[in-house]
Amino acid sequence: MKKNLRIGDTASITKTITQEHVEQFAEISNDRNPIHLDDAFAKTTIFGRRVAHGMLVAGLFSGLLGQTLPGEGTIYLGQKLKFVKPVFIGDEVTASVEITNIREDKPIITLKTVCANHDGEVVIDGEAVVRV
Repeated sequence: MKKNLRIGDTASITKTITQEHVEQFAEISNDRNPIHLDDAFAKTTIFGRRVAHGMLVAGLFSGLLGQTLPGEGTIYLGQKLKFVKPVFIGDEVTASVEITNIREDKPIITLKTVCANHDGEVVIDGEAVVRV
């Protein structure tokens, strides 16, 4: 296991979700739900406008875990997600991770994972388990 990792260590990344991101994610994931892509349809929904794919936003955790904390070589073992609020195109979101448990017997770490919008409202809440 990497040295110097401690319970309470945190890292975060901030990104503005653009129309281009949503369109690219729709193409890659094959999720062309009109709530993400069609303004007229989205106006008829409870949100009143287009929303970003939840998994697009949650994908920020992958980069954060694999590049920053714990960092390169990290392997995802699991992820729990609760989608709390919508993310709209143009929203700035901050994905944050915090180490909550480090196993003594194996190189496995549990992290709290949270995405918040530019108003500080939690939009995704979850927990990741990774192998370092």
